[in-house]
Amino acid sequence: MAEPAEACVVLVTLGSEEAADVLATTLVEERLAACGNIVPGVRSIYRWQGAVQRDTEVLLLLKTVSARVPALSARIRELHSYDVPEVLALPVLGGLQAYLEWIEESTNLAEGK
Repeated sequence: MAEPAEACVVLVTLGSEEAADVLATTLVEERLAACGNIVPGVRSIYRWQGAVQRDTEVLLLLKTVSARVPALSARIRELHSYDVPEVLALPVLGGLQAYLEWIEESTNLAEGK
């Protein structure tokens, strides 16, 4: 059996739940992510164009494999409304083996659509 793919969690912030829903649905349909969790009500404080900003955003947690991160990042960049969207890929150090296998299967292009 082949070595399992390295799972990743990708963090993306968006301006609305609707935008997060559209983005997550597209990425899952395109097999770039196995799933996305939408967490509303995130308060973001950040520096942008020389000033400290405060916004209410939505956090989208995407589960994928490391091999899909470049394509996932590029697609987010295409679809996202922000000039510089947050796209942070974090490695998964462990987890339920069946769930990790499901992430790999769900992002495998050979599995079809």
